[in-house]
Amino acid sequence: MQIVDRMENKLLNRIEIKFSIRHNGKATPSRKDVMDLVKTLEPKSNPEHIVIKYTNTRFGQPLTTGLAYIYGDVDSMKVEPDYIHKRHEVFRAAKAEPAAAEEPAKTEGGDE
Repeated sequence: MQIVDRMENKLLNRIEIKFSIRHNGKATPSRKDVMDLVKTLEPKSNPEHIVIKYTNTRFGQPLTTGLAYIYGDVDSMKVEPDYIHKRHEVFRAAKAEPAAAEEPAKTEGGDE
């Protein structure tokens, strides 16, 4: 992954990264793969606060470009539209499921 442009937007409490990825002989990277690569670019960032705004793959070329936002906190992410939050729920729900699995099974009480 190569950073084309990196800008700190202090007003919105986020870092904006324009990137390009060359994937010769490989499939187009998934949104999850891109999120993992962005996480490696900003080691102190929380993966829960990363938003991949868009990606674009050129036809016939192993090149994908895009824009990622890394927010400082959850409150700052409220500027994003609902469809962006829904798009990223899949990645955040995958981490939340193990915690839900640890809860003890509830049993319904009867006439005991």
